[in-house]
Amino acid sequence: MKNIFRLFVVLMLLVLNLQLFAQGSYALVIHGGSGNISRERMSPEREAAYLAKLSEALEAGEAILKTGGSSMDAVVAAIMILEDSPLFNAGKGAVFNFEGRNELDASIMDGKTLQAGAVAGITNIKNPITAARKVMENSPHVMLTGRGAEQFAFEEGLEAVDPSYFFDQTRWDQYREFLRGNTQLRGITNPDMKMGTVGAVALDLNGNLAAATSTGGMTGKRFGRIGDSPIIGAGTYANNEACAVSATGHGEYFIRNVVAYDIAAQMMYAGKSLEEAANENVLQKLKEQGGNGGIIAVDRHGNVAMPFNTTGMFRGYIKSTGETEVNIFE
Repeated sequence: MKNIFRLFVVLMLLVLNLQLFAQGSYALVIHGGSGNISRERMSPEREAAYLAKLSEALEAGEAILKTGGSSMDAVVAAIMILEDSPLFNAGKGAVFNFEGRNELDASIMDGKTLQAGAVAGITNIKNPITAARKVMENSPHVMLTGRGAEQFAFEEGLEAVDPSYFFDQTRWDQYREFLRGNTQLRGITNPDMKMGTVGAVALDLNGNLAAATSTGGMTGKRFGRIGDSPIIGAGTYANNEACAVSATGHGEYFIRNVVAYDIAAQMMYAGKSLEEAANENVLQKLKEQGGNGGIIAVDRHGNVAMPFNTTGMFRGYIKSTGETEVNIFE
């Protein structure tokens, strides 16, 4: 009887694996921000720390995808790892605004339903990406900001923290350095200081795409500034007919060019490949306008694109084929 039971278990596992295989393939792509990152100024230890955390985020997302989980769950799992790390400008590692406070933005989009959710200017929700998802799933709205977003998150039972949770000494030192060198009274900051926004895009075994982005914004930002990260179509977009995109960089340029949506639109309406559409936006349009940054994207066939026009972008991907990469500079 024991042998029969074991054989039954093996057969059931085989059937499950065959079902998953028949459904398709999966892919997960993440980024930890882009900027004019100097290899010379980054120690081997710090580079190793960045690569290790990116790998951890990929592993968290892949653990969901490879067992048949949804792309939505995968991108949230990956981003929460990065939000909880002080290495990146999101969640725990968020930069300080002009007043010395942390204001957090996040967004998420489901490529199957085209439903989306976003939060902006929140100060006390531990993982902003979870708040964005709650807005999408449990409210009639797409974006909530400030106190309204925080109140909604509390009512949804999300983990709240004292704003001091987001304090990081390295970010504080960057903020103080910014203040000492700031001569721009309108609060327009150096775009090179915008580093660390995190994002994830995924294709699951059922062929569904999802995209998500989370950020602390720009060091020294003023007047309630909101960048591209929480804006659907600018910093985040997903559509099963084309691709899923998450952006990082000088947000004002991504907003003006509606970059995330434009990549998908070029694929759907002009018949361009993911690589062609992504490169045209990042390496041509944005570069010609002086817009620094990059994007990560995956299409419905599992093709991956990660172009950037800065000296580096924290990024990585993993596929069901076993193909994987984690990189910063090359």
